Amino acid sequence: MTELFISAFVTFFVIIDPPGCAPIFASLTHDCPPAERRKMAIRSVLIAAGILFFFGLFGEDLLDALGISLAAFRIAGGIMLFLIALEMVFEKRTQRRENRANEVNATPEIEDISVFPMAIPMIAGPGSIASIMLLMARSEGLEQSLVVLGALAAILLLTMVALLAAGPMMRLLGHRLEAMITRILGVILGALAAQFVIDGINVSFQLTA
Repeated sequence: MTELFISAFVTFFVIIDPPGCAPIFASLTHDCPPAERRKMAIRSVLIAAGILFFFGLFGEDLLDALGISLAAFRIAGGIMLFLIALEMVFEKRTQRRENRANEVNATPEIEDISVFPMAIPMIAGPGSIASIMLLMARSEGLEQSLVVLGALAAILLLTMVALLAAGPMMRLLGHRLEAMITRILGVILGALAAQFVIDGINVSFQLTA
């Protein structure tokens, strides 16, 4: 169970990227009072948690209703995560997030950023939704499912802490250290994505054999 928790924790950490969300949140809320900034940080994580837990608990039933096999979803999800990994290694993901933040900043009528873009798609985006569904699909029994959900809860709690401490964290990390960490995590995510694709192909061959 410890190995499953660590695997799920690392996957969610790489995909959701709490240290990467912090500077975006800081830039979007630099003019907000501290109390309002705290409220938006908590609200962002709670909304994202509701979305991710929903897909984690009911995603498999949704796939069945759409006639999509878990093997096909593993392959598609793995390819999607691999593309995200490439963006992280070449720093395109950070640039895309910053561009999205600039677009929101350029729209003065948008004040509460807790739903968009923080909760969706920065925290509960396509990658994190695919990850929770893939990991829950690989879980066998209630105990393993609870371990995966526990890992997700831990990452969401860590994300909330990162958003609440966004300003001091950015001064501590600096741009160069953050870029280095992002590249390393991108390589790890690429390996995890490849494993998802391999699992999906193996299951497909077993079903057709």
